[in-house]
Amino acid sequence: MSALVLTGSGISVAEVVAVAREARRVEIGPGVLGRLEKARKVLDQAAAAGQQIYGLNTGLGANLGTAVKGDASAFQRQLLEGRSGAVGEALPAETVRAAMLARLAMLAVGGSGLSPAVFVALVDTLNAGIHPVMPSLGSIGAGDLVLMTAVARVLIGEGEADYQGRRMPAAKALVMARLAPIDLAPKDGLSLINASAVSAGSGALVVTDALSALAQQQQAGALTMEGIGANRTILDPRLHLARPAAGQAEAAKALHDLLARDEAPAPTTLQDPLSIRCMPSIHGTVIEAIDQARRAVEIELNAAADNPLVLSDDELVLSTGNFHTASLSLAFETLGLAIAQCAAASAARFIQLTGSGRNGLPKYLSPVGGASAGFVPLQKTVTSILAAIRHKANPVMLDFLPVSEGVEDHATQTPLVIAKCAAMVALWRRLIAFELMAAAQAVDLRDGLTLAPHTAAIHTAIRALMPTLREDRPLGIEADALHAALADGNWQATLAPADLVEEQA
Repeated sequence: MSALVLTGSGISVAEVVAVAREARRVEIGPGVLGRLEKARKVLDQAAAAGQQIYGLNTGLGANLGTAVKGDASAFQRQLLEGRSGAVGEALPAETVRAAMLARLAMLAVGGSGLSPAVFVALVDTLNAGIHPVMPSLGSIGAGDLVLMTAVARVLIGEGEADYQGRRMPAAKALVMARLAPIDLAPKDGLSLINASAVSAGSGALVVTDALSALAQQQQAGALTMEGIGANRTILDPRLHLARPAAGQAEAAKALHDLLARDEAPAPTTLQDPLSIRCMPSIHGTVIEAIDQARRAVEIELNAAADNPLVLSDDELVLSTGNFHTASLSLAFETLGLAIAQCAAASAARFIQLTGSGRNGLPKYLSPVGGASAGFVPLQKTVTSILAAIRHKANPVMLDFLPVSEGVEDHATQTPLVIAKCAAMVALWRRLIAFELMAAAQAVDLRDGLTLAPHTAAIHTAIRALMPTLREDRPLGIEADALHAALADGNWQATLAPADLVEEQA
């Protein structure tokens, strides 16, 4: 894999994922260090002229009016030590790598005034696989500075890092990687931490996972249509042209492609329940919400999100609110609601498939009948998972209190919004696994059914993990196995049409 070249623009969600999950190397493009040097010079000149510059010669937050004198480097270290207040379980290495790359992408734009040597050190640390131990709790979305102190402290040889599979003092990790701790010039500490890099980096991972889950949901929906004998006229493109709601035509086309065959079977009903009949519009909202979240993430990745901001061409240093991510938070709240809607429809289809018997299917999808429980006990499990998703769909971006003596009286809760959205994707994938299981059983119980090539491949993949239910047996273990297959990153490539993800991006 070729290295990702940082240029100060054009970083995509997919590139963040490649660095975070596939250890893609990062290189500094031509012009970046020169841009950083120019901004650094403007910053130093403004400070020398006596301008008050937040975080350089003033305190932070409620200490805004306190002048900083003496050793500027010592103040930057003090700044980092004083804001190392994050707690809780450490974030996964892939999230930390995503945050490091996100900060590098933002810094490469050139608005921070960061010393070029510090930028180079951050690139080297990421490429060496030194991952700061970053606690997960501490950011309210007004910049992720309390979390990002973990990155800055590792660069100066403080704190802890994961390196070569072991947790160790950062200083030891740097020595083992043949790197040296850095010295901080004025504002360098603040430049490293005062941006929403954790939010943007983790958001890129969630967008990718949501897109993968959506493709799998399309597969489950298509197999359900096969198993229940659904009326496929709902996929006629003329219907979606008549009401061109966001993403609806794309979702219908993807379902149509999954079900494509030389001769479609006759429907068993005039109209199906809404969870089936309205799949294109339900899935379409997720397509639109994913794209909105992707756009919001990529704006952050390629923006100068610093406070204060150095405008090199104008030779100015101005205070900003660019670190504040209200639009990013709203995008992921919206995505969470769209996922919850889609998950609810998946759960409803599961109950339709496994209920008293619809469209000629036996009760509970049991081939033996009588007292056999078949799939019906899993309705409780599905309902419990959906309840967890619905709980997480409740918005949190308004849940904040004024802090720092009222100076910081607004927040966006972006890290929490994105974290709960990530948890919703994981739970949603569990519901997809249950729908796939039930749909495959329905297919097996429908005599004379010939599947479309794509749905046949999906059915074969399910049956490679679990046999047809012929008598009652524990199904929870099998649901876990199918969920693991959906989540491990390999299912999508082997089952989806080659262009399915691209169509839905």
